[in-house]
Order: sequence, then structure tokens, then C-alpha cells
Amino acid sequence: MGMWIAILIVLFVLGSMMALKPSGIDQRLDKLRMTARRLQLNPKLVTCPDWIKGKDNEYGRGMMGQYCLILENTNLPFTRYQVIDGQWRPDSSFVDTTTDDNKLIVPTAIRANQSNTHTAIKKPNVSLDKMPLDLPVSIEPYVKGLLTKANSIVIYWEDIAYVRPATNPAYQQKLIESDLLALKEKLEEWALQMQKIL
Repeated sequence: MGMWIAILIVLFVLGSMMALKPSGIDQRLDKLRMTARRLQLNPKLVTCPDWIKGKDNEYGRGMMGQYCLILENTNLPFTRYQVIDGQWRPDSSFVDTTTDDNKLIVPTAIRANQSNTHTAIKKPNVSLDKMPLDLPVSIEPYVKGLLTKANSIVIYWEDIAYVRPATNPAYQQKLIESDLLALKEKLEEWALQMQKIL
């Protein structure tokens, strides 16, 4: 009887230890984010912003990766872009893209707080409008949005889909760094493109 109790205790301890071990997908995701951190892409897991289509193609639903590149001595405008048909398109809640003359649509909450009627509002920077993503094929399908402000450019993407075998069967750990370097290069290129317009 004592031997059966000892066997049960050993099995219980081993089972608990196995439950603590991260899954293969979690290990891959950790490797991706650690590499991104080393390349100064500052990864974070955030709730999907309300202007981006997230889980089940619904705005603001689910979680996604936010990778932020901080550019010293840079001043970028506040802009938001979504991916539509493989191209960057300005967030339609700020820019009316139906006319040739892009207008800034000021949300009601902001208009209500404006006491000075002579406040000058700059037209939004839409220099990336209709520009193709041109990212590695293992990253591009999962990119959802881009945000720029002050000295940072932020990309929102489903980084877990990059490491999940069901969504990316061609995943290879040795390609993580080259894919992330290509992503960083494109972020720098887009930031430079936006600065030329300023």
C-alpha cells in the first residue's frame, strides 16, 4: 500500500512539473519577441485597438503584438493606417478618403473641448496611402495597422500567427532575425517617407 502512495506522489509531482513547461508555440513566440527586443523593436502584447480589425475580423477584438521602433532626432506626425488589400490606407475615422482633398474629421469629443474657434488643425499626413506593405511573406499576412507619433513608429500584427504551425507551416526559427530585420528596415523607410512630406 505504501508503494502505491509513493508512486501516486511521484506521478503527481511529475504531472505538475510537466504542466509548468511552456508549449512549443509559447517557446517560439518567446524566441520571436526576445529577438525583436534585441533588435530594438520593443514588442508588447496589447489589446487590439478599436480602429483595427482583430479577432474574427471585428474592430478592437482580441490581443495582438505591438512592435515599436523609436527613432532618435525624428518628429513624426500622428497618423494611423490600416492594411486593405495589401496596401496602407489611412484610418477612415480621421481622414475622409472619398474625396481628392483629404479632410481631417475631428471627433465630437474633441470639438466640444475646443474653446478657441481659431484653432489651426493641420491636414493629416497621408504619404503612405496606397503604398504596398512589401514585407516578408511570412509576416505580411498578419500585419493589421501602423501608428506614428512623435519619435516612434508602431506596427500592429498577429505575431502569434507567425509562429503557429497551423497558420505558418513554413516557419523556421533561423529566419526570425532576417524577417525582423526586414520589418525594421521597412519601418525606417516608412518613417523617412513621412518625414519628406513634413
